[in-house]
Amino acid sequence: MKILQCVPNFSEGRDPGFLHELELVLKEFPVKVLDLSMDADHNRADCTFLGDPETVEACALALTSRAVELIDMRKHTGSHPRMGAVDVVPFVPIRDMTMDEAAAIARRFGKAFAERHGIPVFFYEEAAVSEARRNLVDVRRGGYEGMAEKLQDPDWIVDAGPQAFNERSGVTAVGARMPLIAFNVNLQTDDLEVAKKIANAVRHIGGGLRYVKAMGLSLEDRGIVQVSMNLVNYQQTPIPRAVELVKAEAARYGVPVIECELVGMVPIEALEEVVSYYLQIPGFNAKQVIEYHLLPD
Repeated sequence: MKILQCVPNFSEGRDPGFLHELELVLKEFPVKVLDLSMDADHNRADCTFLGDPETVEACALALTSRAVELIDMRKHTGSHPRMGAVDVVPFVPIRDMTMDEAAAIARRFGKAFAERHGIPVFFYEEAAVSEARRNLVDVRRGGYEGMAEKLQDPDWIVDAGPQAFNERSGVTAVGARMPLIAFNVNLQTDDLEVAKKIANAVRHIGGGLRYVKAMGLSLEDRGIVQVSMNLVNYQQTPIPRAVELVKAEAARYGVPVIECELVGMVPIEALEEVVSYYLQIPGFNAKQVIEYHLLPD
C-alpha cells in the first residue's frame, strides 16, 4: 500500500481555536494524524498526517483552504521566517512511492490550491521546476514583507497562481522531500547574537554541516535563546553530529545547553544513530527494540 505524508506549516501559533478548526477538517478524512501543534514564539503551527496518496492530497487541500480562511497575514508577527498564511506544504513519500510520484502530487496540489485561492505558489525541493528554487531559503528570502517586490522580479515568475501579491494570504511554497527533522537546541543566555553566530557556524550556508539549516531565535517568554535547526538529510548529517557541533560552538562563548526540542515527528532510523552515539553501541538497530516488531507492515 502506498503511503504519503504531508506536513503543512501555518502562520498561526497563538490562537488555540485555530488548532481546533484544523482538527475538525482532519476528522473528515481517513488519514493518520501524527502531530498537530503550535508555537507561540514562532507564531507557527505544524501538522503531520499520512495515508494513501489520493486521500492525503484531498485532505491537504481542505486543510490549507480552511487555514486561508482563518489567517490574515497583515496581522502576523513571529520569530520564524514566513511568507504566507499557508507557508509551506511538503509531501513526503513514506512507503512504496517514489520521490517523482510525490513531486507530481505536490505540483498538482499546488496548482489546485493556487487557483482556488488566488495565491502565488512556488515549487521547491524535489518538486522544483528550476535549481534556483530548490532551496526553500531562496524561495522564502524577503519574507512576507518583501514578496510584493519579489513578484515583480522576472526571475521569480510564479509556478502556479497569479503573479500579483495576495496581501491577506501571502505566498505559499509547495514541495516534495525526504523526511525532515526539526530540532532545536536551547541555550542558557538571552544574547541573541550568540545564538545567531552559533547557527551560522552550524548551517551549511555558513560553512557548517552539509544538510543543516539553522537560525538563532529569541524565546522572550523564557528569557533564553535557541538554535533552531532543520536536518534535511538525517542519513548524511545525523542528529548527534548537529547537537555536538552546537555544543562545541556554544562552549566558545561560555554558554551551556539547557535542553533540546524535537518538533513534530522523527523517523525511527534517525534515532538509531542517537542511541548508537550516546550509548556507544556501534551498529545499534531499531529491530533490537521489542516494540518495533509490534508495528504493522
